Amino acid sequence: MNDLLHLVDWSRAQFALTAMYHWLFVPLTIGLSLIVAIMETIYYRTGDASWKGLTKFWMTLFGINFACGVATGIILEFEFGTNWSNYSWFVGDIFGAPLAIEGLFAFFMEATFVAVMFFGWNKVSRGFHLASTWLTVLGVTLSALWILVANAWMQSPVGMEFDPAQMRNVMTDYWAVAFSPVAINKFFHTVFSAWTLAGVFVIGVSSWLLLKQRNTEAAVKSVKIGSLTGLAGILLTLMTGHGSAVEVARVQPMKLAAMEGLYRGSVGQDIVGVGVLRPDGPDADDNGMAFSIDIPHGLSYLIYGEGDRFVPGIYDLIDGRTITTEGDTLYADSYAERIAKGVEAREALARYNAAAKNNDPQAMATAAAEVKAGFADFGYGYLPTPEAAIPPVGMTFYAFHIMVMAGGFLLLLCAAMAWFAFRRQAWLGNKWVCWIGIASIAIVWICSQAGWVTAEVGRQPWVIQNLMPTTAAISSIESGSVELTFWLFAVLFTGLLVAEISIMLRYIGRASKKNIFQID
Repeated sequence: MNDLLHLVDWSRAQFALTAMYHWLFVPLTIGLSLIVAIMETIYYRTGDASWKGLTKFWMTLFGINFACGVATGIILEFEFGTNWSNYSWFVGDIFGAPLAIEGLFAFFMEATFVAVMFFGWNKVSRGFHLASTWLTVLGVTLSALWILVANAWMQSPVGMEFDPAQMRNVMTDYWAVAFSPVAINKFFHTVFSAWTLAGVFVIGVSSWLLLKQRNTEAAVKSVKIGSLTGLAGILLTLMTGHGSAVEVARVQPMKLAAMEGLYRGSVGQDIVGVGVLRPDGPDADDNGMAFSIDIPHGLSYLIYGEGDRFVPGIYDLIDGRTITTEGDTLYADSYAERIAKGVEAREALARYNAAAKNNDPQAMATAAAEVKAGFADFGYGYLPTPEAAIPPVGMTFYAFHIMVMAGGFLLLLCAAMAWFAFRRQAWLGNKWVCWIGIASIAIVWICSQAGWVTAEVGRQPWVIQNLMPTTAAISSIESGSVELTFWLFAVLFTGLLVAEISIMLRYIGRASKKNIFQID
């Protein structure tokens, strides 16, 4: 058992390492492709060659980042087969479909047109080149769509049915998988947050040029596009973030409780604005907060649009407890009961396999019906205790609130920079404004990574919500091999990140010596 837990921990750590490094590159790729397309569109419409030079400057930075994202993404997909083979077998028919579409259509689409975008200057017409740039944007965005559809299915499995004969899930409704509410919200929330990140990145780099008093005209033009893109992105991110919270409350209520550090819910539940968790866990009254500033009824309004609705906490979910608006306490299946049902479903599956070996169709049909009846709680049968279903509350809580606070800062930043760029351009040269713009590059990436941590850590211990925990999903390999590859990947990815930053800084540094409008 200890070796199994060791293997699970190292497999999770390796996948998290790869995903977090990959997520450093992906949002910038998505957002910067849009900004490049906007700039080239301005060049196409105005014929102003300065916009062509500006487009090529940001396009080069996009290309550097794009290459690093592809490298880490390929390794990430291979890890499903090497480290999580039980998971891949259990849901490969479903999970593999969007990944296949992403590889066969979206990735080839962006790979094709990105070549024209980079090497087609003066070789194809301006209109065809512009179309290639926008098709690259579309390809990059569609790649994100299918990856996020696959991820959303793990958070809310729909459109499938378990086939005991194959010992795996099979897809029954492709459209339910592709367009589930969780997938739609996750896709738009992610893409809009990528617009924000790229917009702030452009603001930060342009602020450095303004601080150095180099290429100030190009920097001001870039701030205009970056701030508007970032402002649109953060406003839309906030809107879709609300939709995502509603979906989390519907399909992953334990994650929502962890995000708020909520152990016992109430009717008219407050939302934590700023807070610190008790380091030793909740007190005798099940209060998990050592300090907090709350918004009255805020969580009830956020989830239900009504201030008098009950939001369950961690212990409420474990107990199966809810409270009606009339104040009546109701009980559904507790986690202990769900564990018992999951064990029964697993035992029924074992009986099905035994009946299949004995060629007993009647016993097979009976066992299959029992598996189907309890399959909604199948994964709970792998949990040793109800408390094992609680995610890491501290990490989820702080990641969520860091994301929210950083998002508020980015909203103010983008709004202020847009105002300065269009109304008070002299303020953009202020030393403090420039340094804030530069520092915001780090803040926006912290915000982005915190969002990823909230989404993925908050759903633990599940690989597939309610159906498969991490302990059942891993490959049967030596934990030492996973530990070794973890450190190899850590060195490799860190080297890749250092190389990317070095190349980007060197290229940006050329802007201190050469007119951006003339950079080839």
